[in-house]
Amino acid sequence: MDVSLDLLIGAIVAGLLLGGFYAAVTAGISISFGMLDIVNIAHPGFIILGSYIAYIINIQFGVDPMIVSVVMLPVFYLLGTVIYQVYYLSFEKRGQESLRGLAFFFGVLFVTEVVLLLAFGVDYRYVEAPYIGPSLHFGPIDLPLRMLVPCLAALTMFTALQIFISRTFTGRAVLAVSQDQFALQLMAVDPVRIKRIAFGISIATASIAGALLVIIQPVEPSVGREYIGRVFAICVLGGLGNMIGGFIASFIISQIISIGGYYSNTELSYVLAFTLFIVLMFVRPRGLFAR
Repeated sequence: MDVSLDLLIGAIVAGLLLGGFYAAVTAGISISFGMLDIVNIAHPGFIILGSYIAYIINIQFGVDPMIVSVVMLPVFYLLGTVIYQVYYLSFEKRGQESLRGLAFFFGVLFVTEVVLLLAFGVDYRYVEAPYIGPSLHFGPIDLPLRMLVPCLAALTMFTALQIFISRTFTGRAVLAVSQDQFALQLMAVDPVRIKRIAFGISIATASIAGALLVIIQPVEPSVGREYIGRVFAICVLGGLGNMIGGFIASFIISQIISIGGYYSNTELSYVLAFTLFIVLMFVRPRGLFAR
């Protein structure tokens, strides 16, 4: 009985640490999909791109993946603004963003995967860092540093994003553009510019999320597909446009997956998580924490 209790405690702790990573991955989707109504299914592809950049620089120069992700933030931000500008001129400006815009991002995801596949093959890649391997021990609780460090980094990133969104004029403009673009225009603010900034920020988060992913597990070009359904489900479950709701939903889903894996297996735990998601969507169609 003691062994079972220890394993259950371990599963709960693992779920908490995994929830931090899910929160980092979902943050960008919460901005692009929840606030800007842009179904960027290519977001996991940008995360994998961030993973490979962290891997290349880590292997070649020995730089810590977390440092690489922070240095690459401006590059990913600029990449996001360019992609949004192409998306806006090609689809949003013409009112064709619903289906054709979705196809555009699917194409971006496909191209990203193929380029990485041609460059690196299908072999799994991993990084090296002092915190990959050791664990902290507190009685029956084990805290693997390769999970704890990404969780703390994700919480830091989420806190910074939340402060930016709630305390700065540009952040409040991002919230406003998702609700009333005409009100922004009356304040002499260009909604397209605000959307470009917001989308750039959403892609910039992929730089950090990518580094966190390659710290947690080895990666290969198609591993991002595993997260498409999860991150969009978390975003919807938390309530579109509600970053705090998405944050809480990340830990709900991660706990279901972790504890479900303890009682059965990983595959069934995902079935349980998405079954609960479907049921909750019937009860709360706009999400648990919809504004």
